[in-house]
Amino acid sequence: MAEHLKVHPFQASPSPKPSAPLVSSGSYPRSEYGDPERQQYYVRTAPPPRKRRCCTFKRCFCWTLALLILVVLVLGTLAAVVYFVYRPRLPDYSIDDLRITQYNLGSDNTLTATFNVDITATNPNTRIGIYYETGSNFRVLYTGTELCRGSLPEFYQGHRNTTVIRLTLTGETADAAGLMQRLQAQQQTGSVPLDLRGRVPLRLRLGNLRLTTWRFSVNCRLIVDSLSADNALRIRERNCRIRFRL
Repeated sequence: MAEHLKVHPFQASPSPKPSAPLVSSGSYPRSEYGDPERQQYYVRTAPPPRKRRCCTFKRCFCWTLALLILVVLVLGTLAAVVYFVYRPRLPDYSIDDLRITQYNLGSDNTLTATFNVDITATNPNTRIGIYYETGSNFRVLYTGTELCRGSLPEFYQGHRNTTVIRLTLTGETADAAGLMQRLQAQQQTGSVPLDLRGRVPLRLRLGNLRLTTWRFSVNCRLIVDSLSADNALRIRERNCRIRFRL
């Protein structure tokens, strides 16, 4: 008979827990990603959106525009206050007398002329004084050709004041033979047109405050009967205008 095999149960004893790791921490294989134990994980966040340059440009433009508007409003308010308080008015000028003391053509065809002009300057303002400063320039012209020139003296004109100014203008015109012939032919008609043009620097005084210098242009259109030396000319027509110049 076949031999029966007996199977006896085998009870395995529990294996003891190791007191130290079987493999040291330094013996782990290193990969291209670094130490597995010390590997850290990072979460990538999206970068904050960049500010557009157009927004910065618009902000600067808005601030600049607002500042300009503020400056204009302040200046407009000050100008309105000055206007309603002081009521500024332009000075008035008129030509009272015109006399020629020298008027002759030399042998070299140079025309020498000296004019004495009496100008009446009126300040119609009740609270504004006027300083006439140096640097004025007046000229007498015939059909665009300058005959002589001069300047006003420096002086102060008070409120509601009228001042008569004696202005002496002298000049020489070269190659004036043709000009002299035209003047003599014009005198035959008894009507000689002349232009008196001037530039006057003025400084206004408001109370004790002196403002900056303002420049005005004066243009007087004259028609006289003749041009002759040592003779008071008869002024047939006169028209003077004054304008403010920037």
